[in-house]
Amino acid sequence: MSSERQYAQAARAWPFEEARKLVERYKDAPPAKGYVLFETGYGPSGLPHIGTFGEVVRTTMVRRAFQRLSDIPTRLFAFSDDMDGLRKVPTNVPKQDMLAEHLGKPLTKVPDPFGEYESFGHHNNAMLRRFLDSFGFEYEFQSSTELYAAGRFDAALLEVLKHYAKIMEVMLPSLREERAATYSPFLPISEKTGRVLQVPVTKYDLTAGTITYQDEDGSEVETPVTGGRCKLQWKPDWGMRWHALGVDYEMSGKDLIPSVELGGKICRILGSPPPEGFNYELFLDEKGQKISKSKGNGLSVEEWLAYAPPESLSLFMYQKPRAAKRLYFDVIPRAVDDYITFNAKFDQENPAQRLENPVWHIHNGQPPKVTSDLSYGILLNLASVANAEEKAQLWGFITRYRPEATPETAPFLDKLVGYAINYYRDFVKPTKKYRAPTELERKALGELLTYLETAPAEATGEDMQTQVYEIGKAHPFPELRAWFKALYEVLLGQDQGPRFGSFIELYGRQETAALIRKALASPTGLAAE
Repeated sequence: MSSERQYAQAARAWPFEEARKLVERYKDAPPAKGYVLFETGYGPSGLPHIGTFGEVVRTTMVRRAFQRLSDIPTRLFAFSDDMDGLRKVPTNVPKQDMLAEHLGKPLTKVPDPFGEYESFGHHNNAMLRRFLDSFGFEYEFQSSTELYAAGRFDAALLEVLKHYAKIMEVMLPSLREERAATYSPFLPISEKTGRVLQVPVTKYDLTAGTITYQDEDGSEVETPVTGGRCKLQWKPDWGMRWHALGVDYEMSGKDLIPSVELGGKICRILGSPPPEGFNYELFLDEKGQKISKSKGNGLSVEEWLAYAPPESLSLFMYQKPRAAKRLYFDVIPRAVDDYITFNAKFDQENPAQRLENPVWHIHNGQPPKVTSDLSYGILLNLASVANAEEKAQLWGFITRYRPEATPETAPFLDKLVGYAINYYRDFVKPTKKYRAPTELERKALGELLTYLETAPAEATGEDMQTQVYEIGKAHPFPELRAWFKALYEVLLGQDQGPRFGSFIELYGRQETAALIRKALASPTGLAAE
């Protein structure tokens, strides 16, 4: 047994805890299909949001952990339920009236409101795949439409028909009385209108493999359940899919626990054990409301990646998956700086500690060494005080602070500079609000100005931080935090900021002194340029 496997067997990181469930599942013999199958599900009824993609990130982390614990091959299916009928028009897409005309049709039969793809389902599938590809995930995309039409589910659908009564016994107690009166696990697709119909099944024929239902025009229609002529309601569909594909692991949101239980019962009725998995907490928006694809109140992948590297998003997904977390623009800087911190620790850790480090799970055990001793937060503040619009403006300060650093020798730092400028432009600059210093603050700022003008040349950022701290203690601020808050509000136009000594070292003593002089000379405070 390799030393890494020994460490992995004892690792406490949650992906290893999850992976050990699968080791136990196949402790006696490997699966007959020859591999362990991980699955993530996606409902492409609206534009994808990060909560959807979190499943793929986290499932991949469990898959990688399992690969350290077992020699059984693995596969990951990213399954899109794109045969589902369009139930309502998302509010964050164009051509609302056009989409309303196609309500009820499978998503892969609804025209793309963006005019880019074969259908709305194809458009949203492409967005999902673009995200997965941007992270370099190893996955196999699976389309519900394609698998139904190709007959991949035919045998399982006939099993559902065979066990129709038992499945109804499972489903009916979970439904409201009105819904239960017309419920059927099968949703026929009307040959006349193309819509996915939620209509009662009047009879079913096991020998013929058909159901009979009443079409929208009142006519009675008999149709095979195979060949893509019907699909299943989503909960029976979930259980059927687990059985048909042999899914071994799938996680889902906490709100789907009852659905997981129903799907598991149906999977057992069809003759297969349900997959392992766990239920993660939901993401919330900045107001504490659940993120919704139709509302579009979460971040899109493209939005996150405009302001931060993809590694930071993976870290956000890794941390505390069972805790509800707010997912909005303000969390991005912290996620970036946390990633830099964990990355810096990795080389100094022993093999067992590395398995507990998030960057191990983000990079499959081989995190790249990022060259950046500057935090994203301090770059944001530098961009703010310099009103930076281009990378060259920030690099002018950085090379003075770290002469050996260049965009070529520190590519990760160069990316951070670009992200910081984007974030400053879109979120910091519009909210900057300077104020004039109070008399107490003027005295303290004057003392800081004198120090900067007379400090020895060899004074470090830490030395200057200590002096800033001492100046604050020497004046009657109600608490030391009020002094630092004053520095940020008066000099940076915001209510929080970096370690000020580090900021002075990066921005420059002369430049910081000039900033203080300007603030002291203005009766109304600095104005954003």
